[in-house]
Amino acid sequence: MVNPDTIYLDNAATTAVDPRVLEAMLPFLSHGYGNPSSVHRTGLAARAALDKARMEVAEGVGASGEEIVFTSCGTESNNLALRGVAFARQSEGRHLITSAVEHHAIIRTMAQLADHFGFEVTYLPVDRSGLVDPGDLERALRSDTTLVSIILANNEVGTVEPVAEMARLVHARGAVFHTDAVQAVGHLPVDVNALGVDLLSFSGHKLHAPKGVGALYVRNGTPLLPMQTGGGQEAGRRSGTENLPYIVGLAKAVSLASDNLEEHVACVRALRDRLIAGVLERIPDVLLTGHPDLRTPHNASFAFAGVEGESLVVQLTISGVEASTGSACSAGEAGASHVLEAMAIPEPWIHGSLRLSLSRQTTAQEIDRTLDVLCSAISRLRALAPSYASAPLDA
Repeated sequence: MVNPDTIYLDNAATTAVDPRVLEAMLPFLSHGYGNPSSVHRTGLAARAALDKARMEVAEGVGASGEEIVFTSCGTESNNLALRGVAFARQSEGRHLITSAVEHHAIIRTMAQLADHFGFEVTYLPVDRSGLVDPGDLERALRSDTTLVSIILANNEVGTVEPVAEMARLVHARGAVFHTDAVQAVGHLPVDVNALGVDLLSFSGHKLHAPKGVGALYVRNGTPLLPMQTGGGQEAGRRSGTENLPYIVGLAKAVSLASDNLEEHVACVRALRDRLIAGVLERIPDVLLTGHPDLRTPHNASFAFAGVEGESLVVQLTISGVEASTGSACSAGEAGASHVLEAMAIPEPWIHGSLRLSLSRQTTAQEIDRTLDVLCSAISRLRALAPSYASAPLDA
């Protein structure tokens, strides 16, 4: 249980389930238990709820209902997109492109496709702010390129990539474009047609739905080999009885996020800017990581010289502020962030990374308290680091 006095600023890792989402789910955890594939009354009621949820999710990203595939999470959506397209189009080519700053669900799936299935993968570099240069993508495209996957909004530093421009380049060469939008849906306006993407992944627990449900948008006509076979659910693209209570929860969360999205984004961005300004004004030897302007409204990520990120997170936790050092999606793993390494963040900064991620539930009082706690924690840790005073701070 979360202490009610805790300031939770790790919303890029997961979010609290909105009470309205839970309320929408509860009937399907009790009397609405039918299997949507059954043809009796209880099953047909479940099918109607599933169809309604599918339309609500589709509307949230500008898609049509038949283009939405429900999954268990963003990682599964990413795996289905990459493997499904790569294998479906392997007779046309075996060259894939991604970036060096993707989520591990992309990086490691691409690596497995290369190491075990003979695909060739090109990893595009990024600049100091984490942006991919569309020119680099254009030069990397080949006649045998079948799939490109570039993240829409980075999970560690929040940088928003020029996905629409890159999708146009990819389509001009006849390839398929996928984007991981797990950190974007519910936080930014996301329209699959405006972006021009063929596939788009997102996850429920990043936007106040429960863990265990996600979705993959698949543009009509996009070749996709199913990775999970069985009863033919989800139009044959992802077999297995649908998790109806959680799908209903995802639909409710998407609808809530879409309502007054501009207002929510403006409020969260204002609090994030207050946090960033306070850190940069009050703490020396700190870098704002990610693009200063082209970033998600809920992400404030930093690199501090003279501290270890994990020690800093512990100090913050003791004082009632919960955050993370980079991504929280790699269980039990240590080492420098591959995202910050790709961005050429230098020593001694790279090991002092901290990600503070807000939600629409975050308050100004929590931001001000966090600034006080963070300043004290940094001072204590630097006092214990004899090398800090002599560390090279030219970033």
